Parts: sequence; structure tokens; C-alpha cells
Amino acid sequence: MISVKSTDANMRKITAYKTLAYLIMLISSLCTSSVGATADGKSLAFDRQKGNCLACHAMDDGSSAGNIGPELKDMKARYPDRALLRQRIWDETMFNPITVMPPFGKHKILTEQEIDLIVEYIHSL
Repeated sequence: MISVKSTDANMRKITAYKTLAYLIMLISSLCTSSVGATADGKSLAFDRQKGNCLACHAMDDGSSAGNIGPELKDMKARYPDRALLRQRIWDETMFNPITVMPPFGKHKILTEQEIDLIVEYIHSL
């Protein structure tokens, strides 16, 4: 006869294994989506018809970069708060009224999702 005590212990182990497997799958999907978002953001940032960040900023492995704006590097250290980086891309005039940087969000040059993707990429630099 199987004791109730050993059955309970087995059920707890099974539950723990299922939880662990779920967490591994969740972390894996988050990492994959972050990598995908970063790649999509880079594509938008380098796109001369969309973000066109290279027109003014040197960054990553971009070619024919401008030098009007600051080089985009060490962004995690410069902007530990992603929200601040996002606000600057959305509308730099809130921080610098005489900027030449277009207000990408305010003027609907980029969608909210496109801005989020660019922030994901730029923050990774």
C-alpha cells in the first residue's frame, strides 16, 4: 500500500518541475523577444526613411553617420531610466527647446511601437 506521505511528496516534486519548466520557457521567450525587438529597433534607427538616427548620430556599426547629435554609446549608463530616453526621442524639445532633433512621437513621425523598438535598441548600445 502507498502511503499518503510519499504521494504528497511526489506531487510537490512534479509541481516544482512543472513550475521550473514553465519559468525556463518564459525566460527563453523574453530573451528571444528582446533580441528580436533590439534587431527591429536597429532596423528602424538605421532606416533613412523612418528613424534616420544615423543622419545625426554615430552609433554601433552604422555607416555615413552624422555628427550633429552626440554619439550613441554607453546608453545604459547615460540613461539608466529608459523612460527618460523614450521621452527624449518622443519630443526632445521638452529638454532642449532649440534642438534640431525632430519630435518623433509628438509629430507622429514614428508610432508608439516604433519608438519603443528604437528605445530598446538604443538602450542596448
